[in-house]
Amino acid sequence: MRTEQYHIDGMSCAACSSAVERVTRKLAGVKSSDVNLTTNRMVITYDEAQVTPELICQRISKAGFSASPIEESSQGKKAEEEDWRQQEKELHTARRQVIAAICFAVPLLYISMGHMLSFPLPLPAFMEMDKAPLNFALAQLILTIPILICGRRFYVAGIRSLLKGNPNMDSLVAIGTGSAFIYSLVMTAGIPANPMKAHQLYYESAAVVITLVMFGKLLESRSKGKTSEAIRKLMKLAPDTALLYENGTEREVEAALVTVGQHILIKPGSRIPLDGVVVKGTSSVDESMLTGESIPVEKQERDRVIGGSMNYNGAMEVEVTHVGSDTTLSRIIRLIEEAQGKKAPISKLADRVAGYFVPAVMGIALAAALLWWILGGKDLAFVLTIFVAVLVIACPCALGLATPTAIMVGTGVGAGHGILIKSGEALEICHKVDAVILDKTGTITEGKPKVTDVSLICGSVAEQVWKLEKSDAPGEGQKSKTISDREQKEQLLWIAASCEQLSEHPMGQAIVEAAREKKMELVMPEAFESITGAGIATTWKGRKVAVGNRRLLEHLKVPVSQETTRTAAEYANSGKTPMYVVIDGRLAGLVCVADTIKDTSVEAVKKIKSLGIQVYMVTGDNQKAAEYIGKLAHVDQVVAEVLPEDKAEVVKGLQKEGKTVMMVGDGINDAPALVQADIGCAIGNGSDIALEAGDVVLMKSDLMDAYRAIKLSKATIRNIKQNLFWAFFYNSLGIPVAAGVLYLLGGPLLSPMLGGFAMSLSSVCVVGNALRLKNVKL
Repeated sequence: MRTEQYHIDGMSCAACSSAVERVTRKLAGVKSSDVNLTTNRMVITYDEAQVTPELICQRISKAGFSASPIEESSQGKKAEEEDWRQQEKELHTARRQVIAAICFAVPLLYISMGHMLSFPLPLPAFMEMDKAPLNFALAQLILTIPILICGRRFYVAGIRSLLKGNPNMDSLVAIGTGSAFIYSLVMTAGIPANPMKAHQLYYESAAVVITLVMFGKLLESRSKGKTSEAIRKLMKLAPDTALLYENGTEREVEAALVTVGQHILIKPGSRIPLDGVVVKGTSSVDESMLTGESIPVEKQERDRVIGGSMNYNGAMEVEVTHVGSDTTLSRIIRLIEEAQGKKAPISKLADRVAGYFVPAVMGIALAAALLWWILGGKDLAFVLTIFVAVLVIACPCALGLATPTAIMVGTGVGAGHGILIKSGEALEICHKVDAVILDKTGTITEGKPKVTDVSLICGSVAEQVWKLEKSDAPGEGQKSKTISDREQKEQLLWIAASCEQLSEHPMGQAIVEAAREKKMELVMPEAFESITGAGIATTWKGRKVAVGNRRLLEHLKVPVSQETTRTAAEYANSGKTPMYVVIDGRLAGLVCVADTIKDTSVEAVKKIKSLGIQVYMVTGDNQKAAEYIGKLAHVDQVVAEVLPEDKAEVVKGLQKEGKTVMMVGDGINDAPALVQADIGCAIGNGSDIALEAGDVVLMKSDLMDAYRAIKLSKATIRNIKQNLFWAFFYNSLGIPVAAGVLYLLGGPLLSPMLGGFAMSLSSVCVVGNALRLKNVKL
């Protein structure tokens, strides 16, 4: 069995992707075939003995589309970049078509509707409806044709889907606007014989509906482009070159040419190109793009490093263990693509009923016309009036507006509250969420280290250690033999922060920031040395001061009591990282740094749970620290010590239980889970990749907005259902009348003009109802 990816051209709707899946799955030897309309990709698994790539491409071509294999090589990467450029070109073309359509639709509305206002808009005498009805009609026709040309792809896709037995919204729009246009064209041809037919034109209905649908499709295309942009950014994380180290010499080569077992050099401030194991050197490595943890990881011999992560201040020699598609970064990219391929498009209510609605309306229109012609003995004009009246009153303007109008208003309300909802699909799914997975770092917590505790060793610090001038410490005064516990802690923080000023390590910067928040005047050290993987050693005010982790104590051979070891362990179990402060060779105290919980996290979890939703916390942090944060936030369940791949697996596990899952995260490591989840909710201050991968972005980085997004979704879906009811109510009421039921009973015959008015009225009701969403309180 072989699994390949193909790029599919020519798809414009879900019916198209279904057709490609259907023709490929019918091939003997094909095990599975999944088409992703968003990325225009097909993932197919087949028996090489029975199926060939040529046969696959031929079958897809016969269905009206084109396919080309995607290579997983440097050439494949270039081809993918070419696809991205093509998508940008198509988006630019769509934008120009929408602008052109609007430019023609505005004067069309002026001409066709201006005379209907309470204060009629002026027109030249040669175009007035009463004085020159033919010119009045021809002007509208001339303005309508360019709009229909700009939106011709809707007619092509809609009619093709209808012929294949899969009518969709494009089919509804094509039939409705096409009927209105054709009827108007017939009426225009009859104006020389009967000028009153100028009152029965519906050019503006066809043109404006097409313009609105084009605008909606443009917004949809822009949203679809975000996925490929996220993958492109991921690919750029790993450098294209590596420093190959052989026989004591180094040379720069393409990363793609490095093989497993070769050694590469990682210099300070550079990105690690490939996965490997450190064989020499130590350093601090920022793996936040993969693990989501903000605190850099200290690396020494035999430690594993990940391609794409950022090296800080140390140099390392690394033996390569994974290359190409086997690297962690490549696997994350693959996970995102697979999750996108498996996430089927959401079938909107309007799309589901379209399959029955369109054929039913066409059947009623045709049957009514034939019955009046054969049994009623009516002439062609009467029959045509019946046929067009049914189609016009059933024109899916309201049906087409029901969903997108509510979604546009709903997303606008969300944006006003700092909740960026990328698509109507995401807004629809949110209301069904019954499980929320929260990442810890940057989501529940602040995402940056802060000083939480300052601890003195053995209660009070010996006087021989603290022979300080009080004028040098925070505050004023003369020498003091006794210093309070609070003052000693402030002095310890002051000393540590003064020495850390020259450090670029995030934990050192957190100590400096804590001192500056207390408005302490820091004193620069006379000498400074960075001890890679351990901390710093300085000469400060004539004293030897060092600040760092447990390795620093081992490096300086500073003894540590059992009581201090227990205290440090307690801090670590609470999710805090103890930093040891050594003065003149003696351990003076601890400054603890931790990623603190956000002020709104507890209330947000409470609000989400109040909706009957289970809340989970998933993190790569250790179990005890994770449980501590989980208890503070009152989540239902904690899953700790997970790798990037595991986060997506946690989502899959809940989905297999039948849950609709929302994943809330901020790191690149969250991207596979964000895409795998039914709804990916990205924190606004997180990585760009998470923002691109997420369906919803919380711009204020407030977890309360996740609750607000769900609440907004529920209100929007309720509004959509109301809109659809009104749309179908008007059609269901109007179609029998248009078919001549009242005329049969001795009543009037519904003219297409009144049918068009009823259709417009249903649209007004739908839009008006959608605007009520602006009053929703989040």
